[in-house]
Amino acid sequence: MNTSVKYKVVTATLSAALLFGSVAALPAPVAHAAQSAEVIWGVNMRSGPSSTASVIRMLKKGEQVSILEKSGSWYKVSDTNGKTGYISSSSKYTELGSNASSGGTESGTGTDTPALATLTGVIQKSVSFRKGPGTSYTRVRYLKTGEEVKVISQPSSGWYEVMDSNGVRGYVSSQSQYITVNGKPSTGSGADKETGGSGGSTGGDSVSQEGATNTSVEKMIATGMKYLGTPYEFGSNRNTTATFDCSDFTKHIFKQALGVTLPADSRQQGTYVKNKGNAVTSISQLKRGDLMFFMSYKGSSKSSYSGVNKSSQRITHVAIYLGNGKVLHTYSKESGGVRTNDIMGTHWEYRFLYGGSAL
Repeated sequence: MNTSVKYKVVTATLSAALLFGSVAALPAPVAHAAQSAEVIWGVNMRSGPSSTASVIRMLKKGEQVSILEKSGSWYKVSDTNGKTGYISSSSKYTELGSNASSGGTESGTGTDTPALATLTGVIQKSVSFRKGPGTSYTRVRYLKTGEEVKVISQPSSGWYEVMDSNGVRGYVSSQSQYITVNGKPSTGSGADKETGGSGGSTGGDSVSQEGATNTSVEKMIATGMKYLGTPYEFGSNRNTTATFDCSDFTKHIFKQALGVTLPADSRQQGTYVKNKGNAVTSISQLKRGDLMFFMSYKGSSKSSYSGVNKSSQRITHVAIYLGNGKVLHTYSKESGGVRTNDIMGTHWEYRFLYGGSAL
């Protein structure tokens, strides 16, 4: 081999070594257990893990996302509509595991509880995959027999919130004929058979038995969920849905969904529920769709409310109970407007006065 050929071979060998060496140095995606996070500063969701990738949209402060994996300094996430993309993993933009919230008459500070530990579910029989925990919600598609999903939470006894293999989030019946979780049959109640899926297979949804007149409850909650992200405004105009305060929100969705006219403010709504004779003072006794009433914010710790005579406290906030320690409500501009919260272990739990059905 002459000198020229040797040079070319050495050069090629070095180039290959450098090339493969640089590839090996690239950070590999790290599997990340599905975990909830809250956007605490507006951030671009991009089509790839790079600032040069195209922007899908801007995630707003207060939005909830699920983290699917970490790739270098980027998170692959799924938003509440099931859209996936990448955001910076800097703590400046997201808060993991717990969500900062505010309190007070409708302001203050507090911390939400982390999302439930993710479990694995296996679909036993074709079942509807819906956008919300009820048969009134839009069907995304049918989940097929044998599909595996991640079980994120159980908002009521009849429904699981799950994520499929594509990162799309939705809800399925918790009946054991449709899904088993970690190899153990789940429990559910009722059934609403539906024909659909490939080859005319039968899918289904269970109907939760929680709450008075379940169909009405699910319709009311479905209506409320349509307003997620609607801005908060204290003393909002009752003739528009551009903004809401807490009692305007509950009054509007009960009227729109069910034709039920609630009183104008949270204190009057509290009296309305009490007069029905089914008010309870323990969160464990609440049913899905019940109204919850809260006192003024006095601090984020449980000790801040020790010794407080709750029977003499004024109602300053109203929310809708979703089950499993979650509520649907609106309470401040900073929180992002209409939203859901896990309230157990937070100031919301300590401020709770009583609740019950308005139906």
